[in-house]
Amino acid sequence: MNFRNAVIALSTVVLTQICLAQTSLPLSMTEFTPAETNQRGKLFPQVNAEGRVRVSISAPQASGVQLDIGGKRYDLVKDEKGIWTGESLPQDEGFHYYQLIIDGAAIPDPGSLCFYGAGRLGSGIEIPAHDRVFYALKDIPHGLVSENIYYSRLTGTWRRCFVYTPAIYYEDNTSRFPVLYLQHGSFEDETGWANQGKANLILDNLIAQNKAKPMIIVMDNGYAFKPDENKGQGSSAQGASNFEEVLMNEVIPMIDRRFRTIADREHRAIAGLSMGANQTMRILMNNLDRFSYYGGFSGTSNYPDADEIDPGIFLSGKFKDGEAINKKLRLLWLGLGTKEPVPFPGSVGAFRNMLNKQGIRYVYYESPQTAHEWLTWRRSLNNFAALLFR
Repeated sequence: MNFRNAVIALSTVVLTQICLAQTSLPLSMTEFTPAETNQRGKLFPQVNAEGRVRVSISAPQASGVQLDIGGKRYDLVKDEKGIWTGESLPQDEGFHYYQLIIDGAAIPDPGSLCFYGAGRLGSGIEIPAHDRVFYALKDIPHGLVSENIYYSRLTGTWRRCFVYTPAIYYEDNTSRFPVLYLQHGSFEDETGWANQGKANLILDNLIAQNKAKPMIIVMDNGYAFKPDENKGQGSSAQGASNFEEVLMNEVIPMIDRRFRTIADREHRAIAGLSMGANQTMRILMNNLDRFSYYGGFSGTSNYPDADEIDPGIFLSGKFKDGEAINKKLRLLWLGLGTKEPVPFPGSVGAFRNMLNKQGIRYVYYESPQTAHEWLTWRRSLNNFAALLFR
C-alpha cells in the first residue's frame, strides 16, 4: 500500500469513528437490501440479516431526525447534503409499524408503503422471517380479494368488507364454498388481514398444497356503532358498539346473497386477533346455531377466569354446559406468541383452565419467539385454516 492510499484508509477509519461517536446507532457492516414493503423503486428503508432497519431521508433544514420502531427511538446522522441516515438495533422477524420523527413531528417514511395500524395510516416494514415460505408469493393459482361496499342501516353509514375468494371459485360457476369471518385487532381495520396479515397468500399456499379446504374469507371492520340518538342517522358521533348486530344481520346475509356460499353453520367459521378474538368469542357464544368453528389469536383479558363460572360474569354462563358446546363446536382453537406481554398469556391460561374444568375440547398453539404482532397471527391463521371444514 502506498503512502497516499494509507492516508486515505486511515482517514476513512477516523471519520467512521467520529460518526459512530455522534450517534447511538450501532452501524452494522453486514449487507443491507431494500425492504419488500418499500414503494416501487425506493432504496430505503433497508433491512439486513440481523433484522436491523436502516432509513434515509433528505431534510436539509431539520435540526434532528429519529427512527421510531419497536418502542425505541434512534438518532439519525446528517451528511453534507442534508441527508439523514441511521439504523436500529435488530428487530424481531415479521412486520413492524414505524415512523420518522423530524424536529419532534412524527411522519410516515416516504420510501415505505403505508398500512393502517396503531390507529393511523403510516409506515410498515417487513423483517424477513425464517419460515416466511408459508406466506410467500409463489407461482401457483391465486384467489381474489375484492372490496364490497354496503350501506348499513344499523350504523347509518356506508361500510365495506374485503372478501377473499379462492382461485377455484372462478373455475366453474356451480361450486359452493364454506366461509371464514376473520376480524382484525384494535386500532386496525378491514385492510389489515390482507395487507399486513397476508391472509390471501396464506390460503393460496395452503390450498395449492391441499393442506386446506378452499374457502371464502370475509374481513369486515370491527368498529361499528349505533347512530348517536342526539345526532341522527349518519352522524360521525359514536354511539354504542353494535358490530355483532351488523355482522349477523347485515354482513352474513349479504355475503350469502352475493357469493356462492354453503350457508349453514357446519360451513361457517369465525376468528379474530386480539380485540377481534374477544369480539368473535362473544359473537360465537351468542350464536352457536350459526357457527361451528372458532379461532382466537392472542385474545386479551376479557376472557372469563377459571373461577368465574357464573351467569353474571362476562360470557361465563355460556360455558356451563361443556358437553353441549362439544356437540356444537367442531373446533375451538386458541393461539398466541411465546413472547406476548402480560396480560395475554395469563388471560388465555385462565380461559384454558376454565375450558379444562368444563371438559370443553380445544386446540392450543404457541408461535415460537413472537409477541403481539402479525407474525404470530399469520402463523395462527396458517395452522387454524388447515383444520377448518374437515
